[in-house]
Amino acid sequence: MSMSMASVIALPAITKLYGQSQAIGVHQRSVRGVLRTVFSLNGFPCLRKGKGSSGRRGTFQKILYLPRAVSNDPASAPEVFQGMYGPWSIDSNDVREVLLYRGGLVTTAVTFLIAASRAFLPGDNALSSFIGQNFDVLYAVGAGGLGLSLFLIHIYVTPIKRMLQLLWGAGVLGSVLVALKFAAPEDEGLVNFVIENRWAIWLVGPLFASLTGLVFKEGLCYGKLEAALLVFVIPAVLLGHLSGLTDNRAESLLLFAWMALYSIFTARKFSQPIKDDLGDKSIFMFNALSEEEKQRVLEKLEANRMLNEQQ
Repeated sequence: MSMSMASVIALPAITKLYGQSQAIGVHQRSVRGVLRTVFSLNGFPCLRKGKGSSGRRGTFQKILYLPRAVSNDPASAPEVFQGMYGPWSIDSNDVREVLLYRGGLVTTAVTFLIAASRAFLPGDNALSSFIGQNFDVLYAVGAGGLGLSLFLIHIYVTPIKRMLQLLWGAGVLGSVLVALKFAAPEDEGLVNFVIENRWAIWLVGPLFASLTGLVFKEGLCYGKLEAALLVFVIPAVLLGHLSGLTDNRAESLLLFAWMALYSIFTARKFSQPIKDDLGDKSIFMFNALSEEEKQRVLEKLEANRMLNEQQ
């Protein structure tokens, strides 16, 4: 499950971005000088504010072009980053989105750790009983946190993002179906029913597939070992339980590995700069343009590249 989804997620994104960079022929040595010239306001009428401008264009302009200085204090100016299609900076909306994205991951991690810890507590323990009685609440809150993160995640190729969101939605619908049609008539909670009835993994599994896709993206983008390991550990837990190939000891070891790795993964998110979770905003802004506007950008980039080579 994880390897096929990994291929679906990684290859289209890499192919599309590589194809775009080849089409415009921008070399790393010349891109900084080229893009500063290309994204001049006077030469790019589609980015001007005016009666015919949409909110998206206004946002595009605000991000690409820093406001003229109203203060002589250099520290007050936002930091400018150079992207594939132009310079960009971080605004307050970006910070809020990233913090909410990370908050969703923390919510998912905390609820999962609490629920999974019951496997390592004595059965007659009061804490164990409390967790067991609130399994479904923890599951619902954790699924909600994951949904928030998948809504805010920055992935360059939109169909991949939509695929992860669809997997999440399918998992949520499957969970509701299991809870109402199968678990409730037997007076059982959703989580306990899935634990006792392995076939139910088929219905709730897409939710965890979306989580696997998220950590795969994080591992691919940032080279995080714990994220790369989670790509294998999460499906191993689910498929092992579904197939019955793992005994209780093996399932416990895999579950503990999941808990440890996901804790490290979530904690390390807060050691990353905000810009890392944003990615290259110039790519998102380019993708938001119409096809005609994209063509203009590519033509200008190519023209400036050729001018730089001649110089």
